[in-house]
Amino acid sequence: MSAGKDSPHASPETAGPAGGFSRVAVLGTGLIGGSFALAVRSTFPGVAITGWDRPEVLQRAAERGAITRAASSLAEAISGAELIYIALPIAATLDLLPEIARHAPAGALVTDAASTKSTICRAAAELFRVGAQFLGGHPLAGKETSGIEDADAALFAGAKYVLVGDSSTPRAARMEALLRALGTEPVWLDSETHDWAVGIVSHLPQLVVVALASTVEDETDETGLPLSLAGPGLRDALRLAGSPYAMWRDVCLTNRENVGRSLERIIQALEHLRASLSSRELETQFAAANRIYKSLRELD
Repeated sequence: MSAGKDSPHASPETAGPAGGFSRVAVLGTGLIGGSFALAVRSTFPGVAITGWDRPEVLQRAAERGAITRAASSLAEAISGAELIYIALPIAATLDLLPEIARHAPAGALVTDAASTKSTICRAAAELFRVGAQFLGGHPLAGKETSGIEDADAALFAGAKYVLVGDSSTPRAARMEALLRALGTEPVWLDSETHDWAVGIVSHLPQLVVVALASTVEDETDETGLPLSLAGPGLRDALRLAGSPYAMWRDVCLTNRENVGRSLERIIQALEHLRASLSSRELETQFAAANRIYKSLRELD
């Protein structure tokens, strides 16, 4: 359900610790979960954060100050939590949602950080009919790397943060207040609109970069050419090539229709470019690209 201007807003100054959440469980303390925990701890030092992950990851998360306690089991992690933040791969999130729903305290808010929303939100709608409330989420921030070592308390600052669900409840208002206190810009969308939009502006760029990198590799000969002549332009263009397949596999599987449609559009655009190589139409396409680039710069 999309909120809009009438969505309730709790003020961070009056909502208590962390938007009113004093006990938080973070399931998955890698880049996203670790960054969320660090941001909460930096803004609200008194909040207790329990982490659940592999023992070596939890140890590093504790050393970095992201969590105040490490849990050895999922049930232990979410026991007594007021906010349960799921920062796991999409497939793992789907697998664990039934167990989370069984153990989540009745008054808790459960939210995820996965980059596709429709599949997870449909599953959650069946599992969270009573008791704990589920609110889909997606921070539009990240890096091409992963892991607690790259977690950053400022990762979400200035970024949009999509929320999917019933915006009219007090718990949703508290989450929105928390996100604003962390410096994000909450945006309410339905899951289908979210998946269509990120399919174009997030998932498509990743796959285009994969195709570009594959083309460069295929064209590079035993002398190292043409890769050895690459400058900063190619390095900048291929920044996303460092992203792990394990994460993107789940994205493509759970947003296949939108990703497939966006790939069809880019194929059409490439065919148009090829047909325009010797015509003035190429200038028109460069002008459109320049406009998009300037628009993105203005958003910074």
